[in-house]
Amino acid sequence: MQTSQSAPLFIRRVAVCGAGVMGAQIAAHCVNAGVPVVLFDLAKDDGQGGKNGIVQRAIAQLKKLNPAPLGVDALADLITPANYDEDLALLADCDVVIEAIAERLDWKRDLYHKLAPALNPHAIVASNTSGLSITSLSEALPETLRHRFCGVHFFNPPRYMPLVELIPTAATEPALLDHLETFLVSQLGKGVVRAKDTPNFIGNRIGVFGILSVFHHTQAFGLPYELVDDLTGTRLGRAKSGTYRTADVVGLDTLAHVIDTMKNQLPDDPFRAHFGVPPVLAALIEKGALGQKAKAGFFKKEGKQILRLDPQAGQYVPSGEKADDEVKDILKERDPAKRLQALHDSTHPQAQFVWAVLRDTFHYSAVHLGDIADSARELDQAMKWGFGHSFGPFEIWQAAGWRQVAEWINEDIAAGKALSDAPLPAWVTSGPVWDKQAVHTPEGSYSPAANAYVPRSALPVYQRQIGAPRLVGEGPSLVPHVVHEDDAVLCWTLPAPHPQDVLLVSFKTKMHTLSPDVVRGVVHAVDLAEQGYKALVVAQLDDPFSAGADLKAMLPAFMSGGVKAVEPIQKEMQDMVMRLRYAQVPVVAAVAGLALGGGCELSVHCARRVAHLESYIGLVEVGIGLVPGAGGITFSARRAAEIQAQSAPDAPLLAYVKDFVLAVATARVSKSALEARQIGFLRDSDPIVMNRHELLYVAVREAANLAEQGWRPPLAARFPVAGRDAIATLKAQLVNMRVGGYISDYDFHIAEQVATAICGGDVDPGSLVDEAWMLRLERKAFLGLLANPKTQERIAGLLQTGKPVRN
Repeated sequence: MQTSQSAPLFIRRVAVCGAGVMGAQIAAHCVNAGVPVVLFDLAKDDGQGGKNGIVQRAIAQLKKLNPAPLGVDALADLITPANYDEDLALLADCDVVIEAIAERLDWKRDLYHKLAPALNPHAIVASNTSGLSITSLSEALPETLRHRFCGVHFFNPPRYMPLVELIPTAATEPALLDHLETFLVSQLGKGVVRAKDTPNFIGNRIGVFGILSVFHHTQAFGLPYELVDDLTGTRLGRAKSGTYRTADVVGLDTLAHVIDTMKNQLPDDPFRAHFGVPPVLAALIEKGALGQKAKAGFFKKEGKQILRLDPQAGQYVPSGEKADDEVKDILKERDPAKRLQALHDSTHPQAQFVWAVLRDTFHYSAVHLGDIADSARELDQAMKWGFGHSFGPFEIWQAAGWRQVAEWINEDIAAGKALSDAPLPAWVTSGPVWDKQAVHTPEGSYSPAANAYVPRSALPVYQRQIGAPRLVGEGPSLVPHVVHEDDAVLCWTLPAPHPQDVLLVSFKTKMHTLSPDVVRGVVHAVDLAEQGYKALVVAQLDDPFSAGADLKAMLPAFMSGGVKAVEPIQKEMQDMVMRLRYAQVPVVAAVAGLALGGGCELSVHCARRVAHLESYIGLVEVGIGLVPGAGGITFSARRAAEIQAQSAPDAPLLAYVKDFVLAVATARVSKSALEARQIGFLRDSDPIVMNRHELLYVAVREAANLAEQGWRPPLAARFPVAGRDAIATLKAQLVNMRVGGYISDYDFHIAEQVATAICGGDVDPGSLVDEAWMLRLERKAFLGLLANPKTQERIAGLLQTGKPVRN
């Protein structure tokens, strides 16, 4: 791939044209990254004498959607509403302009004619089309702008779906693509796949064909929709919503549009006989049952009951069918070769259905790889990033045995079982792929055009992705240098050229919980770091950061010795977080995913945190009838005092303490790293990264920089607490919540313990206390609640069912 050595392109402001679902959410994700946006749409009276009504409503709607497009609602203020009649002059300050209006070629071209005179001559112009010809769209732009135009197809919802397809035309400037890819990857956190300018590009081309295959075989095997979703969801390594629920979420009209694009623009596709909108889908659209947005599609919710469409009866009926145990057992098989062999050989209709769906996607992907993508890597990544598949079709095929699967596909083609009689292309059964039985190798992924394996992109941005997942057959992306390893933790360093004087520690427990052995392992890691390294980074090799204390590991001690046997374990956790806080080298927590309970307490006591945007941080112990017991109460009290001293020394301390009490008492978990900063679990100085795979790169360098700057641990000092007056005020508010039915009597009791501990106990307002005082209060509250039968009931319920108990 061509790379650019030209000056960097600074993207200071983005314009998004089209305030519909996709346009507004693309704007939201840009402001999540701190990039201001001008959001355009048609002029329409907003009721206040302006013409930005459409955009104003779209921005307001962003705050109501779930999952939330915005990291925090306040970011909506970074979106400037605009309309095409009055505000085109704003385009002059925009470095990227993304068109995201409806999928009509004529409408898009008309808009380009209107925008062109106002565009910054150095701006990148891109269409967020899901499948229209980028070359045809470019013809509506002046020739002087066509080299700066491309397709940039975000998948929905843009904040959460990694995939962005980048589609150039023959005229697109290569250096511009490199700049845009770098921005998308690093600043917006996306997984970028470069696609050829063919209908529906890569993701929708393969993914929608796969959906059509499922539709076809659902009818052929006579399976109900919820059963198909069970078979094509997590059991198959795909999104939990399966096929039909996913269609409802995407929108049945949107799905039909993409199917129509394939039918209309691919007249020579050998699978075209199956490119029609299925009658059942057409009938639902005709009735206005467009899926989730219309509250009815293949499924409909009535009260708490989920109903599914019975296409024969033409009405909704109760759902609930699951895969048979025999097929469940096949899909549980971890060995890909054994799993696919069992599916292929089974006479069970459900297994035959799954084999047929996989076979069709293998077949279609092989036939069209050379048409739509540069290599097998782009196709597999598109399906993983855009459709939530754990493995791409070529990865599954390769892992199950390339030659064997190819023979099975050929047999089905010959027997008329496949959806087309198109033969597998020659590269499948001869040449490098047949010889190596692989499309993905350590040297690269197979390219039909080159008839060779091509390496990954050489763009510098990808050098920041330490430990990013590799495709089956590529080999590991990271081989850590092991310094110490036991059953609980791994202490290691990065290979060259990355800093090797920064020690890392990772947990080996499930969900990276804090067992007693992990706690001791963290302390040992600090000891090692102080003996021969500049800094320490607490980082996991995969998500989450930590789901908190390992309750099951503590259970034997509690069962044998009661509360007194747990006290030393709790004290050891408190000592661990204090060891991190006062370590003689800076300790950085690299946070991504869940950081709950003890995971949150560990991170807040580090010198710095580097967090991925999708970090969900909170002190959640009240859910099992406890208070935070590993320094969380102490941190909350100390941090409230610090914030007051920095922002308003004369303001009542209660105003700052209250926020932490409510966060702990309600088990509030941030919906993003940005919200965690608002709550107080992250500081303004803690970097937030948008790309999960850059987390380790940034964290290690942050730790090294702190060491280079002469970092010193904080001095142990006393701090003021809010005392008994604040406890009384907070308790009165909690009484109101109990009387109003918002919390139970036992919830009130737990919250009262939280308030008492964070306020420093029965002392005068403003009393100075030290950490030892707070840690004792924390232990007392924790152990007192642990001795209560209601707390024990909550813990037992969670361990048995995985769900919180309300009592």
